[in-house]
Amino acid sequence: FYFFAAFLILLSFKSFRGGMAYLRFFRSELAKPRPEFTPFVTVIAPCRGLDDGLEQNLLVLIRQDYPRYEVIFVVDNREDPAVAVISSILNRRDAEEQSEKTAFAAASVASNSSASERLCGKIQLVVAQKAQHSSQKVENLREAVLRVADEAQAFVFVDSDARPSGEWLRYLVAPLADKNVGAATGYRWFISERLGFASEMRSVWNASIASALGPNTRSNFCWGGSMAIRRDVFERIDMRKKWRGTLSDDFAVTRAMNDAKLPIVFVPQALTASVEDCSFAELLEFTTRQMKITRANAPKLWIMSFVASGLFNAVIIAAFLIVITSRENNFSVFASIATLILVPIFSVGKAWLRLNAVRLVLTKYDAELKWQFWTQNTLWLLAPAVFFYNSFAALLSRRMTWRGTVYELKSPTETVIIAD
Repeated sequence: FYFFAAFLILLSFKSFRGGMAYLRFFRSELAKPRPEFTPFVTVIAPCRGLDDGLEQNLLVLIRQDYPRYEVIFVVDNREDPAVAVISSILNRRDAEEQSEKTAFAAASVASNSSASERLCGKIQLVVAQKAQHSSQKVENLREAVLRVADEAQAFVFVDSDARPSGEWLRYLVAPLADKNVGAATGYRWFISERLGFASEMRSVWNASIASALGPNTRSNFCWGGSMAIRRDVFERIDMRKKWRGTLSDDFAVTRAMNDAKLPIVFVPQALTASVEDCSFAELLEFTTRQMKITRANAPKLWIMSFVASGLFNAVIIAAFLIVITSRENNFSVFASIATLILVPIFSVGKAWLRLNAVRLVLTKYDAELKWQFWTQNTLWLLAPAVFFYNSFAALLSRRMTWRGTVYELKSPTETVIIAD
């Protein structure tokens, strides 16, 4: 007990120091000048079903503070409920574009500038074929990259449940000015619309992964919900071919970047809000799916999560039992009390530092993040139990349901579709 308790305290302290570095990194990045590198890019958004706030999420994509870009929405079925939302956005954009052309044409007469240079580009809806050897999301992406404009210099990928800021695209693309960069990535932060245990627990669970990103470009990973890759890099590493057979688009990109020894840059300004609620069953389904994907694609990371969460739960429970059952104030009692004090201090400190970093970026949601002061700083105690459950469930089965499709992960490059 003494050994593992000391080890847990050490890990908690290192985690606390990591929170300090995370906040410093955010402040440093936000202090930099606004980027001016704005090549023509293609934004690809795979959609399936009706996410909470889908229309708001997609509208942000076509109203970015970015000079010239195109957006491709991808579905696998024209009857998908998301198509009606996308069609509404297309019609709205057509009306706005016609109005803009009229205004810009009048302005160009006076300024001798081209009206088209001030437009964001086209929006298109692509219908991909049904997946047979990959996840449907991956199949959608493989189809979309074949439909991009010839002038596109970079591909940007975004999830339909993400709600980026108005300058998200500008900041996400900026690191690609360096031709030696492999990819730029953001991450998600869950914000619930109605305060509920399951929704807040999911946010706390996810937050521990968010703070794993930082200035170390070699240890960073890509998140497919907010990710940018130069077109020449994408084609050089043959990413479309590498996606074939995979379930996780971002794990495949991360693996390809590591194999090519290309750095992955984390962009704090590309952190996106995912504004939605979930039930307890949906919490377990989401978190377990993530761990099953991790086991198949990064088994060492899965083992680390399994061991670390098990260690945390065992030490905390043991320390508590020692305190309440011991009849004498011996060394074991003092060691247990020290553990029950120091681990929470460092853990709450890490959660507080991380939340303060996120508040620097997601300023639009400051009121909601203020509420998360209480949930982030209390529910961390339960997160290791959820991680342990997820890791154990991933040991028992590689089968999962994602967006209505049942998959089984045979390997990182072999996905079997059980039912759709």
